[in-house]
Amino acid sequence: MPSDREPAFAVWLTGLPASGKSTVTRALVAELQALGVRPAVLESDAVRREITPQPKYDDADRDAFYATLAFLARVLVQHGVPVIIDATANRRAYRDRARTAILRFLEVLVRCPLAVCRARDPKGIYRRGAEGTARNVPGISAPYEPPERPDLVIDGEKDNPVDAARRIVIALGAKGFLPRGSGGETEPG
Repeated sequence: MPSDREPAFAVWLTGLPASGKSTVTRALVAELQALGVRPAVLESDAVRREITPQPKYDDADRDAFYATLAFLARVLVQHGVPVIIDATANRRAYRDRARTAILRFLEVLVRCPLAVCRARDPKGIYRRGAEGTARNVPGISAPYEPPERPDLVIDGEKDNPVDAARRIVIALGAKGFLPRGSGGETEPG
């Protein structure tokens, strides 16, 4: 059951690698903390290092990983811990599984052109994909299925991360996921 102290919800930021998910996640954590909400962040690379130290990134590996990620998020939410999931989750089914399992769920697409993601490439994912040393790179050699009906779309190329985070907070408030008076409500119009 959710705690009376903190609202429990999950926000899944999805998008191509290097689309800006982690940058928006950091801004969202700061915005929520300013409201007194202390979310747990499930960042896919950090979680993957713990549960699959030598990932294959094939379909079976990803199926198991994203099922585990959704399970962890569900358990945290059930125990009153707000969760931010920062993960590509290249298949729509991975995110849909979480949406089905977690009642208070917000899916945010961080949309960014592949060319911009490739130019950023902070982890060298696209470079390794082009060299053939990394297989199954979403957007290159593996499909990326964007959400059909995301709750919110952020422009990872143009949107200021703090403004994007504030839009997410407003969306959380509009869905009733934040306590009234926390600052997540929209002004009456």
